[in-house]
Amino acid sequence: MTDSLWPAPVATSAVDATVTIPGSKSATNRALVLAALADGPGWVRRPLRSRDSQLMADGLRALGVTVEETVNEASGGTGGGEAWRVIPAERLRGPAQVDVGNAGTVMRFLPPLATLVDGPVHFDGDPRSHERPQHGVIDALRALGARIDDGGRGGFPLTVHGAGALDGGPVEVDASSSSQFISALLLSGARFNNGVEIRNVGATVPSLPHIRMTVDMIRKAGGQVDAPEDGGEKDVWRVTPGALIGRDLVVEPDLSNAAPFFAAALATGGRVVVRDWPKHTYQPGDQLRDIFSAMGGSCRFVNKHSVDEGLEFTGTGKIHGIEVDLHDVGELTPVIAAVAALADSESHLYGISHLRLHETDRLAALAKEINDLGGDVSETEDGLRIRPRPLHGGVFHTYEDHRLATAAAVLGLVVDGVLVENVATTAKTLPDFPQMWADLLGQS
Repeated sequence: MTDSLWPAPVATSAVDATVTIPGSKSATNRALVLAALADGPGWVRRPLRSRDSQLMADGLRALGVTVEETVNEASGGTGGGEAWRVIPAERLRGPAQVDVGNAGTVMRFLPPLATLVDGPVHFDGDPRSHERPQHGVIDALRALGARIDDGGRGGFPLTVHGAGALDGGPVEVDASSSSQFISALLLSGARFNNGVEIRNVGATVPSLPHIRMTVDMIRKAGGQVDAPEDGGEKDVWRVTPGALIGRDLVVEPDLSNAAPFFAAALATGGRVVVRDWPKHTYQPGDQLRDIFSAMGGSCRFVNKHSVDEGLEFTGTGKIHGIEVDLHDVGELTPVIAAVAALADSESHLYGISHLRLHETDRLAALAKEINDLGGDVSETEDGLRIRPRPLHGGVFHTYEDHRLATAAAVLGLVVDGVLVENVATTAKTLPDFPQMWADLLGQS
């Protein structure tokens, strides 16, 4: 065994814990972009501090935006505590170098903003970033008048030659491989001279709740957006040109990161409360309530001393298989697949072919790693079929994918000897995950 292998702790009893989940990566990085494009300073409160959000903050700093990390208890009353103060640049500047790492939000959201920079901006990232789809953003920006050099690769590394402005207007996008293509254009669209009108011309867009989150956050920043869910034209989103306002944007807990903790309640017949679960949200992770309840648990909002505490999830120790379309909530798939491998009947997870293009090919990785522990998982055209089998210990490779690491930890609760490769990759969205997991199990 090497230092990179983490022995996943086995649960010796039913879990009973209250957990504070860090802020949403998706919301944090959207908030940073909107604050950077505003007409005055603003706050991003309760942000996620992780590699992905640090890459976003550093990318904005490279373009001249001031991002001050601070603790502020006094200003505004709401969302006190940790915050980032964002002061937009009078003029975004180049030349600049931006490291996108392997962060989808950074690699998709910053190139549209870079078209507003006065000068060239060179983007590069981890080796996996060179393989992930970027064509939707590149092709759309070129159609809107931007000059981008990518060596004909359709991806990274690439250079955006910012001209200080972009005309914008109508553009067609094939967003069938990533909803982030649409969110990326929406976030900067209010600053384009003619706004932007985005028409998806590909197959169904995955992860639509993420686009709804984008629309909601733009509106909170003072932007005007027309979206299909408001009765508008199907597959068309419009942002009116105009100023965004520097405001306090409070980041919700990352509900997708509640998945392994609720899974622990399912697997051990225990109870977990996630603090500050919003009663109204656009986050895809909110669907955990229905999915995990269908797999054998139950949930309810709970109060403590007449104050909203959060969402309580309780398991019975019995896990049922599920047939479920995860097209809109693909990021939940790894932990759901791990839970399904422990169920009492077969599961079919579908609508998730786009996961082959995420941090790694998540479908192939899940099938291989669970099967290597004795499972029976097969890939379908757009998903996974999981037939529960008795599992045994072994190395679970994570492919530098944070959600595979948390899925492995769930299996390790009831399977002795699961060794998780590079559990540190969880820092992408869950800093200090090993300590949080130990606290959950009362093994600190």
